[in-house]
Amino acid sequence: MWTYHPELLAIPVPRYTSFPTAAEFGDSLGANAFIDALEQASGDISLYVHIPFCEKICWYCGCNTSVANRTGRVSGYLDALHREIGLVAERLPQGARVTRIAFGGGSPNGISPIDFVRLVDALALQFAADSPVLSIELDPRTMRADWAAVIAAVGITRASLGVQTFAPQLQNAIGRVQPASMIEETTAMLRGAGVDSLNFDLMYGLPGQTMADLEDSLRRTASLGADRIALFGYAHVPHLIARQRKIDAHALPDAAQRFAMAARGHKLLVDAGYVPIGFDHFAKPGDALAKAALSGTLRRNFQGFTEDQAPVLIGLGASSISGFPDLLVQNEKNTGRYRMMLSQDRLTASRGIRRRDEDRRRGAAIEALLCQGRARIEPILKEEARPFLQPYLDAGLCRSEGDDLVIVPQGLPYARSIAACFDSYRKDSLRRFSSAV
Repeated sequence: MWTYHPELLAIPVPRYTSFPTAAEFGDSLGANAFIDALEQASGDISLYVHIPFCEKICWYCGCNTSVANRTGRVSGYLDALHREIGLVAERLPQGARVTRIAFGGGSPNGISPIDFVRLVDALALQFAADSPVLSIELDPRTMRADWAAVIAAVGITRASLGVQTFAPQLQNAIGRVQPASMIEETTAMLRGAGVDSLNFDLMYGLPGQTMADLEDSLRRTASLGADRIALFGYAHVPHLIARQRKIDAHALPDAAQRFAMAARGHKLLVDAGYVPIGFDHFAKPGDALAKAALSGTLRRNFQGFTEDQAPVLIGLGASSISGFPDLLVQNEKNTGRYRMMLSQDRLTASRGIRRRDEDRRRGAAIEALLCQGRARIEPILKEEARPFLQPYLDAGLCRSEGDDLVIVPQGLPYARSIAACFDSYRKDSLRRFSSAV
């Protein structure tokens, strides 16, 4: 179905969970800009809460996380997080409504169930959140019965499991050992706790991974009834992420093999009845994400593809990013400085960028291309992008239909590269990103 054009995938591109991307953030914006944006927010608001701790650190991981092996460090972080919740909530106008809360990391279940309940209670109280949609990222290695009971008690209905692969030899190769029985037991516990939308994160391009390994993991995932599947290509950037140096780079599949894996994974999941969401996500037809894709309401934010229509996303915790219509701003990344600033009742937003009108137009085009596969492009933007876009047009991967640019089915693996043609910052920052497939 797909044709491999290596020259069109050679340039690294962002995942575009925002535009401009975090690579363009500067330190001229901070807490004052964040406070101004908070005080003007209205309507529906989503929260993202970052828990930067894991029981064990996987070698492939690029997240801002550390080992949860020091009680004082974890409790100090949670104290700071509670202070931040109070400071942010008191600055939101009464007309703002928190409708969704997502817990990510790291692994939220890297903290104790009691600490998590206290966190949920604080969010509900401080933000006066009336029955928000609750979602959580989970590590099967630290998922136990007490956590399942808490998930049921607080009403979490959406969960995402970091699975990556079922192949034992690959788990060893990336430092994430979790037997199939552990994943199966976690899945059963979550279903019993009331989770009705369950995502599995899977990866291709792992060291020593074969096509048979990938197919087996995908089939096991489908047989366990995952409602959503994210199939990511492993990004090997040891110059940026030191822990990846433990991974044998010589065992990594080459670019052509990665492309073949992505193509095979896409076909296998579509044949299994999943609706493709963009290039590397899939959902069962009845899932809210699939419904959004089919209805044209799919969006993209810092959590990836989403059906969330809220115009404001507030990030809580170290390194979290908040998104407003005209501002993107990130909290202090270093957890020590984050704790210190909040001990002084100071919000920690430390870097960001204001979204100009042009940024918003370009961002809308990029989001539409990634979410709907087509976008209305202003003539001036199309003309500016023409030199970058022409190779994809010549290869038949996209086409113009009046004022619209349309990515054809064969062009799906190139969607991020095509979208990057409208990124006015791309010349200066592409070295910071990974391959498109």
